[in-house]
Amino acid sequence: MAKPYLCPTCKSNRMRFTVIEQNPRYVRLDPQTGDVVAELSSDQLDAFHQPYRGERILVQCGVCGTTEQEERFIKMAEHMRGQRP
Repeated sequence: MAKPYLCPTCKSNRMRFTVIEQNPRYVRLDPQTGDVVAELSSDQLDAFHQPYRGERILVQCGVCGTTEQEERFIKMAEHMRGQRP
C-alpha cells in the first residue's frame, strides 16, 4: 500500500479510502442447523471444497463508495500523474 491511489469513479479522491483485507475462513456446516461442525485450513480442503480465488485486498473510495481491486486505484493515480503538465 505504498503507492498513491486515485478513485477511478469520482476522480477527485486521493486521500480517503477503506482498505478491505479478505481472509477466507473454510468451514463445514451442519446442513440442518447451520452450526459450524469443522473449521479447516486451506491445505485440509477436499476435492469438493474449492479454495478462495478472489482478491486478497479491495479498496473502497471514502468519498463516493466505489469498491474495486486495489490495482484499479493505483493505475488511475499513475495515469493521471502522466496527464499533468
